[in-house]
Amino acid sequence: MDHDQIDHLRKHPAWSLLRANNAALVLSFLTSTYIDRSAGNISSPELVSRLDDHLFAVNQQLGEERYPRSAKDYLEEWADAEHGWLRRFYPPGSDEPHFDLTPAAEKAAAWVDGLGDRTFIGTESRLTMLIELLRQLVVESDDDPAVRLADLRRRRDALDEEIERIETGGVAAADPVVQRDRYQQFARSARELLSDFREVEENFRTLDRDLRQKIAGWSGSKGELLDDVVATRSGIAESDQGRSFRAFYELLLTAERQDELTDLLDRLHRLEDLPDLDQRLARVHHDWIDASERTQRTVRQLSEQLRRFLDDQVWLENRRVFDLLRSIEANAVTLREHGSVPVTTTVDALRPTVVLPMERPLYRRTRTEALDGGPLDGPDDQVLDTSSMFDQLHVDRQALVGAVHRTLGAGRSVSLDDVLVDSPLEHGLAELVAYFSLHESQLALDFDDTERSQVAWVDDDEHVERRADVPRVTFSRPEPAGQGSEP
Repeated sequence: MDHDQIDHLRKHPAWSLLRANNAALVLSFLTSTYIDRSAGNISSPELVSRLDDHLFAVNQQLGEERYPRSAKDYLEEWADAEHGWLRRFYPPGSDEPHFDLTPAAEKAAAWVDGLGDRTFIGTESRLTMLIELLRQLVVESDDDPAVRLADLRRRRDALDEEIERIETGGVAAADPVVQRDRYQQFARSARELLSDFREVEENFRTLDRDLRQKIAGWSGSKGELLDDVVATRSGIAESDQGRSFRAFYELLLTAERQDELTDLLDRLHRLEDLPDLDQRLARVHHDWIDASERTQRTVRQLSEQLRRFLDDQVWLENRRVFDLLRSIEANAVTLREHGSVPVTTTVDALRPTVVLPMERPLYRRTRTEALDGGPLDGPDDQVLDTSSMFDQLHVDRQALVGAVHRTLGAGRSVSLDDVLVDSPLEHGLAELVAYFSLHESQLALDFDDTERSQVAWVDDDEHVERRADVPRVTFSRPEPAGQGSEP
């Protein structure tokens, strides 16, 4: 760890707890209430009552002015964001706040507990455990069958030698020093495992909190959000921590494992060479099950809360859509009652006009063209024909709309072929193109390129029949406002 990392850790709740003026009160109460009893969350009235008793005992011994504040004030301070030694929350179905020990406070308590002098420090059991862990790591990570078989044969030979030695009367029990060494290692590991459960639970809660923040600030599509949510929840379950916890939980809940632990712990407390045993370890496997159940329950509650959170987000979005629709409808009714309201505005300029001096062109003389106003050359009797300027074809669009409405009648839609049966083309291709460009408020056009229609007409000039291959065109009435499908 470098200087910056250590300086950053000074803001850690465990560090602030060790530096607090009332650290002795906090650590002694939290240790006796949570750690020694392997307790989970405790309701506020019960915890206030316990702290009242603890304050009374301490103040009676040290003086009334040592800790003058009330128990409730102390708990509120320990659970605020600045300290973070307790987690204050409301469980589902309860209107009373509950308090739980945070992993930071448990780490501080464990560090202080390790400062005490130990009359016996065992090392042999730890070395044996390290060698066994190293062997499992190396051998079980090798996919070579020969290596695995060699290890299994070595262990089988060792077991055969031990069986033969016992059958010949050579049973040697572990001496008291070895027993104390291994018991000390077992007790430390058992307590650390209970502490790890609370930290695993806090890690799950942190992942869930980060996911909620991502959902609240999401700006993409719902599909991408759901993909990210599913991936994150799967990532929590499939992470190294999640898989390790699941494997531990499944192993602990097997009936064979529970019976084995119960039998071993019962036999442990009957050993004569270990008189000073911690009686709490007699039911440590039950504490493991309770702690793992709390963690599993927390994960289930977080998943349920996350589902409700997503449902609320969707409900709020739908409500926003409905509010916008109602606002549009209300504005439409207001405009209809007051007639057409002109909406105008004045904009000086969309952008500034920049004219640089060097962009101005120099003066150029313009050429003067001479106009010839003399008579045109040609026969005097030639007359210019101007009739083509006035003989232009005009298609009446309103007549076409009327033809469509007559054929449509009370129906919902009608094809162009049906319209032309009742009202044949009179102006040829120009009239057909005009049908294609009818955009009226009471008519909707639909072009279907998958189906074709043959439209025929007679050319008046050349007196020949012409045909056009066009997409199938359908005229229909648009859906009335308010009767469409709901979003």
